[in-house]
Amino acid sequence: MTTTSTPPGLARFNVLEERAALAALHEACASTEWARRLLAGRPYATVADLHRASDAATAALSAADLAEAMAGHPPIGRPAPGDPTSAREQRGMAGATDELKAEMLELNLAYQERFGHVFLICATGCGAAEMRDAARERIGNPPEREREIVRAELGKINRIRLARLVEEDA
Repeated sequence: MTTTSTPPGLARFNVLEERAALAALHEACASTEWARRLLAGRPYATVADLHRASDAATAALSAADLAEAMAGHPPIGRPAPGDPTSAREQRGMAGATDELKAEMLELNLAYQERFGHVFLICATGCGAAEMRDAARERIGNPPEREREIVRAELGKINRIRLARLVEEDA
């Protein structure tokens, strides 16, 4: 007979005091609405349930909520000082040449000028050239298309961060 139990990290998240859980979720995604939706769905039986709730919450974000979420992400190639999460996620830029870093900075600025927000990509596991190529390609997108790509990238980032949240030791 097989029994399924909630993983320890997820069980710990499920019983966190509301303010602490909200703070932990806010570190995963800067959208208050996204965090509220996930908080309201507790308790979660499985990490897959948590991910499904995250996907639904990400899909439901308004334009303002999406902007709030993006504001929590530093530009590619410039992780937030003292933020191990952005440094870890952007590790692929660490070994980039000075030329590639300069080009990424130019692309970030042009992208922000065009779309009004940071270039968002799920950078985990991506190399510097891959991120640069994505920025080059996406800068030509119509705003509506780019907004949906950003939403999908945010969803991937949220899943990775949630997995780390519920897998970390207490």
